[in-house]
Amino acid sequence: MKRASFVVALILAGIIGWTFAAAPPARVAQPPAAAAGGEVQLGVGASLGGRRPFPPDNPWNTDISQAPVDPNSDKLVASVGVDTGLHPDWGRVYGIPYVVVPGSQAKSQVTFQYGDESDAGPYPIPPNPPIEGGADSKGDRHILMIDRDNWVLYELFAAYPPEGGKGWRAGSGAIFDLNSNKLRPAGWTSADAAGLPVFPGLVRYDEVVERKALEHAVRFTCKKSRRAYVPPATHFASRSSDPALPPMGMRVRLKAGYDISGFPPCAQVVLTGLKKYGMILADNGGNWFITGAPDPRWNDEEVNTLKRVKGRDLEVIRMDGLVTR
Repeated sequence: MKRASFVVALILAGIIGWTFAAAPPARVAQPPAAAAGGEVQLGVGASLGGRRPFPPDNPWNTDISQAPVDPNSDKLVASVGVDTGLHPDWGRVYGIPYVVVPGSQAKSQVTFQYGDESDAGPYPIPPNPPIEGGADSKGDRHILMIDRDNWVLYELFAAYPPEGGKGWRAGSGAIFDLNSNKLRPAGWTSADAAGLPVFPGLVRYDEVVERKALEHAVRFTCKKSRRAYVPPATHFASRSSDPALPPMGMRVRLKAGYDISGFPPCAQVVLTGLKKYGMILADNGGNWFITGAPDPRWNDEEVNTLKRVKGRDLEVIRMDGLVTR
């Protein structure tokens, strides 16, 4: 069972991250050229060339369009907000950045605040890595790194660079084999409150605009969650046992009958993906905040049309394997 202090820390981290979501990063790297022939590119915001993290049968990549609705769907949606709109938390400047590195990237040891639930590493942190919110951010400060050649994902939460003769330090860190469906140990966190990887749930420019297909579930947050989780989550971040509150790992989809014809093309791609793959609760934060990666090529006005979708337009799919301790 988690220490109470750790749970409080994660809750505060979620709140702080939400509060400072509007803080622009110190720099926005220009994206590399689009991948040709399915090749995964290198660099900040690089194209994956259509390659999906994790195997096709991984929960992030599973088609849930025909999954039964959870019997408590209405109550769970109401707790997040039936009249609250989706909040696309990404655009030309905002979002959680990532960087694709080669297998030869030098690795660094990281000192963790919560080392008992972090993967020791080392981590392939490149020079001047993109930090969520920028170098001076007081928010979640995620660093997401994809080793292209070994197809491994490295993620850090609350990451700070070397200072005063000390090396990299972070709140927590997690390493995921992108060829595997292996989950975190039960009860463990990751660089996200739910024990999930962050990167697979990001809405990215290369998939939405270049390839015109969103083929995975999307990460989302809510203000109040339950002291419980369902797979693929492995950790909760709440003290409340209220069954009306959503557990970490809860999966929501856009209702099949929702008319998306009036939305611009990029928004239609996202909404089509939300009907087929849905979105997974991964952290405490703003209600119905869905997460993506920044890219200077996003059309913010088109992305923001997603706010027209309200909680009433969503439904929770049936949850199995609920863990409460």
